[in-house]
Amino acid sequence: MPTAAVGCADKMGHSVQATVKSPVNFTGVGLHGGAPVSMVVRPASVEHGVWFRRTDIDDLDAMVPARWSAVERSPLCTKVVNSSGVYVSTIEHLMAALAGCGVRNALIDIDGPEVPILDGSAAPFVRGILEKGLMTQSAPMRAIEILEPIEVREGDAIARLEPSHGFAMDFGIDFAEAAIGEQHKTMNLANGAFVHELSDSRTFCRQSDVDVMRANGLAMGGTMENAVVFDGDKVLSPGGLRYGDEPVRHKMLDAVGDLALAGAPILGRYVGVRAGHSITNQLLRSLFANPESFRMVECDAATAARLPGAGVTRADALALH
Repeated sequence: MPTAAVGCADKMGHSVQATVKSPVNFTGVGLHGGAPVSMVVRPASVEHGVWFRRTDIDDLDAMVPARWSAVERSPLCTKVVNSSGVYVSTIEHLMAALAGCGVRNALIDIDGPEVPILDGSAAPFVRGILEKGLMTQSAPMRAIEILEPIEVREGDAIARLEPSHGFAMDFGIDFAEAAIGEQHKTMNLANGAFVHELSDSRTFCRQSDVDVMRANGLAMGGTMENAVVFDGDKVLSPGGLRYGDEPVRHKMLDAVGDLALAGAPILGRYVGVRAGHSITNQLLRSLFANPESFRMVECDAATAARLPGAGVTRADALALH
């Protein structure tokens, strides 16, 4: 089968699913556990979706689905767990990269419980995927079309999905640290916008958060090279920010990854106010508990062009940080 960017169509004009053309290897350390990890993103058949396979597990079910229904509440990251209790955590950046490149099907072999953090963004995953290329598959691509608004609130955090012509996002954050402050960004995520404008935005935290996390056995693999650390009005990480609004861009990146656990691209607008992993998962649970609020649609080429991944190529990866 030919390589292609997602959003490509078959001879009848229907958009089709895609997987990676060949295995893509990544090695690094887990952000929270700090342990070395090797991971391989492998091609998978049509309708497979995205699954993790724990290669270090041989006495339990090692297959873990990357689905909203498998998410277990976890501090500071997204964690999926199967019925045997086998889990994979910190999956959000990888899931965002897969969605942003248009990969619908993949089997991910991983030899530990946490996806490698790499540089703290999705850019290394995007580069690896696009450099290997994608392969079209003989099955139609489907999307989740939002028909009516669905909203979840947790304290002062809000997450909402509402009808939209394509996939769009509106996100706002507000931090006491002067170096972060209040940031707001609105984006249409078609035409490779995720790859170009969000994928290389890094995870971030406050120095006070680092101290608390490490006291609780978290962020053991965190460094100034894989996270942006703020302290008051200062950016402590060498080289400073990649974008003036890198924090809100990274929050949007996280939301793209967490929404990818819906199992199909979303035709709708996501609105996040101080939103994080937990509330985005609660939003998906609320969506699927209200079947009148959405419908599954087969994508023609015009529809697919309004989704992340349309038209991205290896050349796009070369421009990333």
